[in-house]
Amino acid sequence: MAEQVKKKKNHVVLIVVLVVLAGLIAVGVGVGVLLKKTIFMSYPELKGEPKVGQWYQVTPEGTVSSNGTEWHGIFRKGTENKVVVYFFGGGVSITPETSKQGTKFFAVDMTAQNFVAQGGIGSTAENNPFKDWSFIVIPYASGDFHTGTSEYRYTSDGKEKTVYHHGYTNYAAMVETVKPYIGEPDTLLVTGFSAGGFATSLLADDVIDRFPSANNVTVCVDSSLLLYDGWHETARDLWKSPAEITERLTTNNIVLDSLTALSNKRGDSVKILFDCSYRDDTLQQYQGYINNGKMEKNKANGDRFQADLKEMVAGLKTNIPNVGIYIWDYKADAETKNTQHTIISSDFLVELENGKSIADWLNDAINGTVRSYGLDLLDK
Repeated sequence: MAEQVKKKKNHVVLIVVLVVLAGLIAVGVGVGVLLKKTIFMSYPELKGEPKVGQWYQVTPEGTVSSNGTEWHGIFRKGTENKVVVYFFGGGVSITPETSKQGTKFFAVDMTAQNFVAQGGIGSTAENNPFKDWSFIVIPYASGDFHTGTSEYRYTSDGKEKTVYHHGYTNYAAMVETVKPYIGEPDTLLVTGFSAGGFATSLLADDVIDRFPSANNVTVCVDSSLLLYDGWHETARDLWKSPAEITERLTTNNIVLDSLTALSNKRGDSVKILFDCSYRDDTLQQYQGYINNGKMEKNKANGDRFQADLKEMVAGLKTNIPNVGIYIWDYKADAETKNTQHTIISSDFLVELENGKSIADWLNDAINGTVRSYGLDLLDK
């Protein structure tokens, strides 16, 4: 009898173990599928004529990530004669020291970037006004706001190391490689989030020159404000950005300098837009590092950022006639009141201020109606 009970218990234990193992396997398969759709997502390499609506990886000759590994761009051909040049974000290096520390301050390779292209503005959601546009996506793995051409070399532990600030080299090669597949677009949007927003302001003029057929041009900077007295020197000496970019940088506000120069040169032929959450939780950490050498998130840094943003908006309105501004409040921390960083890659279609989403605001501007929303948040 005791032996039968023991066998029964062993049988039950075996069943439980098998069930647990089956569950773990199922979870493992689920996690694997999830990872393949996100962090490890890959696209086919573009060879020959692209299929409309298909995302492709494009690896131009001579491109490289900051850590020396492979870099690639991402491309999708749309059905409309319209194109988005879309810059990704991922931190920044402002000094040789931050270049040496790499991943603490910026993305150094292509890990987990592919899937970002299909979110937000790149989604195929029915209510996304950009779902049928062509996309030239410029991932970010250079630490230089996509504008560098340099190789920063240093010695560590007796070994020579190189940081490739090749953002401009990568961007230019990508655009020129896929331009033949796009033809002569009549409408151009230059946009990007975070570091990609900084790149948008810095490179918009360069992008516009590459698409002379576009007679409807919009530039939209998403979540990009950092004040630093050394921008000119960083761009000139560390990144080795093209002279036409560095010569515009005369104050501590790299985006305001660049957008002002763009407006002065292009006038009403370009619609200029700027959006940002009013207490950006990521930008205030980087600003904290610039101000006092510490990457911290707290209410005091949020207060400082809000004040800086108010001054930034005033500068935009003064310098750029008909600028469109969208300040938003989303997913605020209960304690610090600091808000979400970036919007176009994720919550692009969410209605935030005045019943308008960023998608609505941007699409209205492209179609000739440039407005501003959420400015009252700056005094909140």
